[in-house]
Amino acid sequence: MTQPHTLPSAPLTVATVQATPTPGDVAGNAVMAADLVRRAGEGGARVAVLPELFLCAYHPPVLAADPAGTDVAADPAGMVADPRLDPLRAAAREAGVTALVGAAVRHLDGRRTIAALVVDRTGEVRVGYDKQQLWGDERELFTPGDRGATLLVDDWRLGLGICYDGCFPEHGRAAALDGAHAYLCPSGYLAGSEHRRDLYYAARALDNTMFVVFANAVGGVDPWRFNGGAAIYDPEGRALARGADDGTAVLVATLDPAVLAATRAAHSMLVDRLSDQGGARLSMPG
Repeated sequence: MTQPHTLPSAPLTVATVQATPTPGDVAGNAVMAADLVRRAGEGGARVAVLPELFLCAYHPPVLAADPAGTDVAADPAGMVADPRLDPLRAAAREAGVTALVGAAVRHLDGRRTIAALVVDRTGEVRVGYDKQQLWGDERELFTPGDRGATLLVDDWRLGLGICYDGCFPEHGRAAALDGAHAYLCPSGYLAGSEHRRDLYYAARALDNTMFVVFANAVGGVDPWRFNGGAAIYDPEGRALARGADDGTAVLVATLDPAVLAATRAAHSMLVDRLSDQGGARLSMPG
């Protein structure tokens, strides 16, 4: 087997964010997101990843009580024209940053999804990806997405996932087999989950010899209190940058294609992967 895509030609500087949005305040959270994107741009980033459901905050009681206020609407092409996002559009244009930000999206066919919105460098906003693996009570509020997605920035291929998606090795592997050089995961990990938070995304990086950019919410009030720890991992699962368990942070690191090439030469799992595992398994007494 050969690699499905060539490596990027130049490094890419990215930012991951941990911050505390206000439940239900899409307009206020968009202003906060705009400031965070500007900070990422000042740090040299060309891509910034913000947490899951950042625009409305991950707060199921509010999401259940006020879907009209918490959701943004998408047209049939997946474009989002909500004027509450204008400050974020302006920040992406001015900073020259492509931002990935979590939102609750209402589609014209009635589906409500947990989405990663892509705010590109021209200020256009589109639904980039709908979360496929819903967690717990999310299933009562949202419909799962039905396909993966890859964001193209320069000649970098950036696979998209959201939180619980990253707990499934198959999700990251599907991105890698589509040629992803990195895997971007807006997330919302609750206090008490620090071990799993730090393990899953480092593992997805090493499993697939790709960079991983993990964003997370932070703060809030129990039982919806989040634990930060936003991180950027290299293709062997080592943290290039990591946030604390509390406090707002914009963390910046540069993804180097030479590191990607060296890792994939030394650890050739993507090339050596068997197309199947040999049919029926053998069972035997011990």
